[in-house]
Amino acid sequence: MSSSLVIFDLDGTLVDTAPDLIESLNHAIAPAGLKPFTIEQLNLLVGKGVRVMIERAFDYHKTTLDEETFNNCFARFTEHYRAGMPGKSRPYPGIVAALERLKATGYDLAVCTNKRENLTMPLLEGLDLTHHFKVITGGDTFPFRKPDPRHVLGTIERANGDAARTVMVGDSSNDIDSAKGAKVAAIAVSFGYADRPPEELGADRLINHYDQLTSALIKELIG
Repeated sequence: MSSSLVIFDLDGTLVDTAPDLIESLNHAIAPAGLKPFTIEQLNLLVGKGVRVMIERAFDYHKTTLDEETFNNCFARFTEHYRAGMPGKSRPYPGIVAALERLKATGYDLAVCTNKRENLTMPLLEGLDLTHHFKVITGGDTFPFRKPDPRHVLGTIERANGDAARTVMVGDSSNDIDSAKGAKVAAIAVSFGYADRPPEELGADRLINHYDQLTSALIKELIG
């Protein structure tokens, strides 16, 4: 029988990456003459990977983005972001204790993020989080990614899990919608980069701190 599985999104869920994402984005778009973004504007941009972040930045400033400009921005972002990793990014308060608590109770843990693997792995390693997870899938692990439920289902399959005994923890509509599509229970966090109010994401539960992510809560959702 497979173990119960708890899957986490990365940016805005496991780790507060806002300072580094904004800094690298502003570095990437500077040659195009776009006005820098603030951390407070991050929720307008994130959730679907670097490509969409750059596209949304240009859309926000009503500026045309051609392929050459995009490629230059993408390369500048990736180089800047990786060079400074883990930078100012930090795990959210209580998450390490929550991971240890869940593992001690017998849960398997996984990461399912739209961040590319070559950015995901160095970040998790730099923050000493990698060893907590049985499986880590990124935005380029499969030919599809959140909100496509197959990203969640593929993560479950790699972990030898069962959707009926899995919970997804995330901060955005991508996370919750992909969980729903995969028929997986969902927990939203209130402190991430939600693209709409967290209570409107449609999750089964909403938590405000990782002290609330207990085995009792997981059992309520998947038995």
